[in-house]
Amino acid sequence: MAREYTTLEAAGREIRLSSPSKVYFPRHEGRGPFTKLDLAEYYLRVADATVNHLRERPTTLKRWRDGITGDFFFQKRVPEKRPEWLQTATVSFPSGRSATELVPNDAAHLLWAVNLSNIDWNPWPVRRADLDHPDELRIDLDPTPGVPWDDIRQVARAVHELLTEMRLTGFPKTSGSRGIHVNVRIEPEWTFTEVRRAALALAREIERRMPGVATSKWWKEERVGVFLDYNQNARDRTVASAYSVRPVPDARVSAPLRWDEVADVEAEDLRIDTVPERIERHGDPAADMDDHAGRLDGLLDLARRDEEGGLGDAPWPPHFAKQAGEPKRVQPSKAKAKTEPES
Repeated sequence: MAREYTTLEAAGREIRLSSPSKVYFPRHEGRGPFTKLDLAEYYLRVADATVNHLRERPTTLKRWRDGITGDFFFQKRVPEKRPEWLQTATVSFPSGRSATELVPNDAAHLLWAVNLSNIDWNPWPVRRADLDHPDELRIDLDPTPGVPWDDIRQVARAVHELLTEMRLTGFPKTSGSRGIHVNVRIEPEWTFTEVRRAALALAREIERRMPGVATSKWWKEERVGVFLDYNQNARDRTVASAYSVRPVPDARVSAPLRWDEVADVEAEDLRIDTVPERIERHGDPAADMDDHAGRLDGLLDLARRDEEGGLGDAPWPPHFAKQAGEPKRVQPSKAKAKTEPES
């Protein structure tokens, strides 16, 4: 029996799409279902805006062979058997290993990856011309369970205020899941470690300004409110890019916003079936992000003041080697249990 497929044209190339009628997003609350072909056609409609945020960036694929009801896996290495026109970059990891990753520079790259069941895009914050110096500071607002959506919006606005004080321009977007991201274009002059240090300083300052609402605490047992995940700026950490469809039942999109939209935005309104028209009518609010590259001097000064005041480094992700100045990498409750005397 012949395998079902269709052919789509993108960036002057014909891309074969297998199993186009396979359901990737089952029917949910009266919407859908959305198929693999629906996903491919979405990315064709929003290709210019999507590629604008992926261009020249090594990108990890997140593959869902059976749609969002099945299992997924991250694929960092592009297959050895691939089209000769496919653009790539070879990145190195904290472990010392390396991988040749996809660089999605046009719509044909998007469809090639969708054919491999990629749903969302997870790019590095660097361009392949300089793989060691990020040009993007990423602020990931990750709510703890039970946090109201309005608290996340309030923290995002506080981040906007602080960035403005630091002479930086933040571009907010829904995460497409439970939170909000704020991306900041920066000059590529600092290492991953330095950018992470700036992100930690920002997280701690927001925590001071919004006690009980925002937190910089790495350990989940210590978090209250919205966690500002500074470790998303460590090397080899990635987040879903702008216009990525997310693997959630209602096929939400990680959609860029204007700052005047943040106070009232409802993430469930920004979906695979609504975002293309939004772009066609209003454009991409983050289209000119590259024109607003700023400097980290202010945040790094804030980091220095914190350190001089006794605040050292904070925990790193578990797959990193122990860093100089990092506190013990053990949950506080377990550390306490080890030090308490027996009764």
